[in-house]
Amino acid sequence: MPENPLNDDERKVLLDIARQSLERAVRQQRLPKLDMTLMPPSLLYDGASFVTLTINGELRGCIGALEAYQPLAMDVQEHAVAAALDDYRFPPVRESELQKIHIEISRLTPPERLEYKDPEDLLELLKPGIDGVILMDGRQRATFLPQVWDKVPSKISFLNQLCMKMGAAPDTWRKKHLEVLIYQVEEFHE
Repeated sequence: MPENPLNDDERKVLLDIARQSLERAVRQQRLPKLDMTLMPPSLLYDGASFVTLTINGELRGCIGALEAYQPLAMDVQEHAVAAALDDYRFPPVRESELQKIHIEISRLTPPERLEYKDPEDLLELLKPGIDGVILMDGRQRATFLPQVWDKVPSKISFLNQLCMKMGAAPDTWRKKHLEVLIYQVEEFHE
């Protein structure tokens, strides 16, 4: 979890930004202009976030950034819209779905390289439910947020599925020394 967790008011501001931006984008309306002068200071610092959309507990879209490059408030707005309209795994969210959409925001810590000797060492070092994991092999890369551990609690299955998401064979992590980074999140939702 990030060192300085957001308070309830800051979380509410981000959830409101995500909800308003999502609804306006789906309705093809202009996005709300973020008045940065009214934002809590913590939302003005560069921050990396993922916005996850679900309907009845099923994934409907998830887009984010692994590294901070813009103020957190703007990052959440951008990724709320992208999760609704640009997640290649799903068709764009339809207006008829808006009332069913549940929004979750994950604020990421900066990724850190995980040094490991071999596949067994990698399995030993991973912390289910705590670590988000990024696998990289040359130009290929993929990530799972820590919340994915709830659905894939086996470390082996987690890494297998992450390799497949990266576009590689499931056992690539066993056969090749991949670059592995980990991060944690502060997660909150509507």
